[in-house]
Amino acid sequence: MHKPPESIQLRRLRLMTTALCIAAIGLVFAGCKESSQSDLDGKPPQPRTEVGVVVASPINIGLLNELPGRLEASRIAQVRAQATGIVLKRIFSEGADVKAGQALFQIEPGAYLAALDTAKAVLARAHANLEQTNTQVERFKPLLAVNAISKQEFANAEAAYKQAQADVAAGKAAVQAAEINFGYTQVKSPISGRIGKALVTEGALVSQAEASQMALVQQIDPIYVNFTQSANEVFALRKALSEGKFKRASKNEEAQVQLILDNETEYPLKGKLLFADLAVDATTGQITLRAEIPNPRGELLPGLYVRVRLEQAQANNAIALPQQAVQRTQQGDVVQVVDENGILNTRKVKIERAQNQRWIVLEGLEAGEQVMVDGFQKVQMLPPGTPVKAVPWSPPGIGASMTSASKR
Repeated sequence: MHKPPESIQLRRLRLMTTALCIAAIGLVFAGCKESSQSDLDGKPPQPRTEVGVVVASPINIGLLNELPGRLEASRIAQVRAQATGIVLKRIFSEGADVKAGQALFQIEPGAYLAALDTAKAVLARAHANLEQTNTQVERFKPLLAVNAISKQEFANAEAAYKQAQADVAAGKAAVQAAEINFGYTQVKSPISGRIGKALVTEGALVSQAEASQMALVQQIDPIYVNFTQSANEVFALRKALSEGKFKRASKNEEAQVQLILDNETEYPLKGKLLFADLAVDATTGQITLRAEIPNPRGELLPGLYVRVRLEQAQANNAIALPQQAVQRTQQGDVVQVVDENGILNTRKVKIERAQNQRWIVLEGLEAGEQVMVDGFQKVQMLPPGTPVKAVPWSPPGIGASMTSASKR
């Protein structure tokens, strides 16, 4: 069957439709190709790795040393017998605090009391003889003026008077000595302090000749602590002070001392350094130092082992970093500094010492720089030069304690 010929308008419409379809298919193909290329070449940006940092803040830091020491009483008095006799009674409580001059023991006083009475009697006889010789001299004076007696007789009378004066003086001294010896029968404490146990009991015979020890009194307020420090450290510190690297801990040059007890607690009252010995121990190379510690409650006892925290100097413009922030290598101590673009830079620093789980840095860092403390393992997995995100670092336990406190 013969088809009728298409009109020119219909043919044009069909050609335009075909062209539009081809163009649409081309656009879809191009879009798919571009999307596939984006998947291969342009990955979406990944978040930066977080690292914990602390900000370098220069401050004046006291340089502390912890040294072993042992406590010692500031005054020690051995109570000894100064009179011979039998101990009648003890007048103190063992382990109590006593005052200077307080009676501690009573020794049998009978023999000393008799000696005192004898000395007083001799003195009274000397006084009587003195009065008699004085009267005779006064009677002889007018007789000598009229030559009623010889000059020899008057001289003899004057000599007897002077001898009587000497006898009185000797009698007074004998009475004083007897009173002193009688006073020794009551044994008294020579100092104020804490007394230990009695070393003699009632009925014991003590002797002045043997100087029998009867008790021991120790003054423990204030109390001394003796400790040692390496001579090399002392000389290095003095050199640094003279060169101006450090300054003294206090203007009056009395270093503050803090005691650390066996249970790791700090004694609440601080003391002061008294002196450093002039000699170095030849066997240990140590110098002995002594400090004075207030002990009003008597909590510190002689012989107790303690650790002495001593601040002898201060470092100016030093920076304290957590110990994990510093990497100790054969080439020196280094830290990782995060710049403003998040790039890590290795920085060499000068370490003075470790203190309270921190390194004291004297050189190598500027104020405001961010030093990496946490995240070293994560950074090792990154390509060199990869930016990181610096976040403030807190010591372990602080964040947890703050969270629990907020819950309460």
